[in-house]
Amino acid sequence: MNRRDFLRHILMAGASLPAISWPEHMDLGFRFSEVTNAAGIHFRHNSGAYGGKLLPETLGAGCAFLDYDADGWQDILIVNGMDWPEHKRQRTTLCLYRNNRNGTFSDVTREAGLDVEMYGMGVAIGDYNNDGFPDIYVTCVGQNRLFHNSGNGTFIDVTHASGLGNRHAFSTSALWFDFNCDGLLDLFVCNYVKWVPEHDVFCSLDGTRKSYCTPEAYRGETCWLFRNRGNGTFEDVTAHSGIFDTSSKSLGVAMLDYDLDGWPDLLVANDTQPNKLYRNLHNGTFKESAVEAGVAFSSDGKARAGMGVDAADFDNSGADGIAITNFDNEMIGLYKKMPGGEYQDIAATTDVGLVSRNTLGFGCSFVDVNLDGQLDLVVANGHIDETVRFIRSGVGYAQSPHLFLNQGKARFSDVAHNAGTEFSRPKVGRGLAYGDFDRDGDLDLLVTTNNGPVHLFRNDQFSGNRSIRFHLVGTKSNRDAIGARVQITCAGETQSRMVKSGSSYLSQSELPVTFGVKHHDRVDRLVIYWPSGRTEEYKNILTKRAYKCTEMRGMVFQYGF
Repeated sequence: MNRRDFLRHILMAGASLPAISWPEHMDLGFRFSEVTNAAGIHFRHNSGAYGGKLLPETLGAGCAFLDYDADGWQDILIVNGMDWPEHKRQRTTLCLYRNNRNGTFSDVTREAGLDVEMYGMGVAIGDYNNDGFPDIYVTCVGQNRLFHNSGNGTFIDVTHASGLGNRHAFSTSALWFDFNCDGLLDLFVCNYVKWVPEHDVFCSLDGTRKSYCTPEAYRGETCWLFRNRGNGTFEDVTAHSGIFDTSSKSLGVAMLDYDLDGWPDLLVANDTQPNKLYRNLHNGTFKESAVEAGVAFSSDGKARAGMGVDAADFDNSGADGIAITNFDNEMIGLYKKMPGGEYQDIAATTDVGLVSRNTLGFGCSFVDVNLDGQLDLVVANGHIDETVRFIRSGVGYAQSPHLFLNQGKARFSDVAHNAGTEFSRPKVGRGLAYGDFDRDGDLDLLVTTNNGPVHLFRNDQFSGNRSIRFHLVGTKSNRDAIGARVQITCAGETQSRMVKSGSSYLSQSELPVTFGVKHHDRVDRLVIYWPSGRTEEYKNILTKRAYKCTEMRGMVFQYGF
């Protein structure tokens, strides 16, 4: 059931579907431990909700792992909303937490110059001027913000100086990518619908009391594409590039190499509208190819309520698969690349489809949580309206996350309830990002909730599985190496990862790439395909280590774990 049908049939109870999971006593070999308070992270999202049922209140907000001070440790950024001006009660801002390198964080928001009040939604991290320090782009209801990293621990708001000012919209997810392969990061921004508080539509379930509207109550809005000029400013190339499309209602975006040509393509998840796949034509323009690729609609030809999206090589085939989270009763879309080049949604043939039938997914990420060399799928769930628990049997406002463990050959099992008590506890989940904040070689998770707290889950491994990590630095390519594909071969098995911005929902994970290698002590072969077109190869590399790979300058050991 999409969001429109949910509200239309709000008084009809839906049938519950049993969750499929491993036995409660099953030892997964890892556990996610909640360490939020112990780590010194004290944050609560403010949606601004006061009873007026304004559309943006249901959707925020995002988060990111980033190394803002370039010390080799992942810091944390959490986006926040604010009170609506007519109902002002408190002042809330986004929060930046510096990694203290001992498992704890310090709130440095004010000293970093980021204690700015805005109705924030999403975040994208990228070094747009190639100076070695990541910059921050925050999407908002209203004016989005670009914060330039000064390199001394502080940020400067350069929104207007960069040419990105004087643009008001209901923006959601965003990402940095080098679409023209000139070594400079360009910016893609998702916009949801045409909405301002003054023109909020009155919707009601009973004809009297106001309720949250569906997207159908508003016109769509085009996404934006900004080309980096290389002088600190950006040019709006939305129309020229072929991106312009006011029928979309976009919430999530992921980069991928759909046609394996070495040029970055984009997949946009739309709410109640067909998803979009923008294929890069190498000449500054894109061709929308979602229908021919098989990702525009569900398998029965319907546009679903797409929220979050990720793309990664989850079957170790060398091609990116896709996950798209949708409204409850619509199932997650899990797309596998077929030999002919089109995608096939295989969710219904796996636990992914059946288990997600009664959940509403937002953030999602492919991540190898148990370091076995197979990418698993983590999903943050939560409904949009707290009254759903009184209306539909088996569907709650707060919902448990999904953790689909990859069993190989496109088989997945939801093991969330075995992965940690606090991790599996129901939440009104929204943003989701991963990063190795404690540098122990496995990937930890950060989850935001709507109008609630943030959760940091430390990944604790017990199986003895090993990993290997690579931090890429471009020279001819953009410095972040966003768009680079990293491929390893270990004991006859080949895996690949892309260095990427965006993905999930309103959030961004760390830029270094991590490979699980089971118990193997070395990788036979490493190949890096740089965005510039250069290819570099290394052999016989020890695992349980992190390496820095600089384009045209080689690879050096960073630290062990």
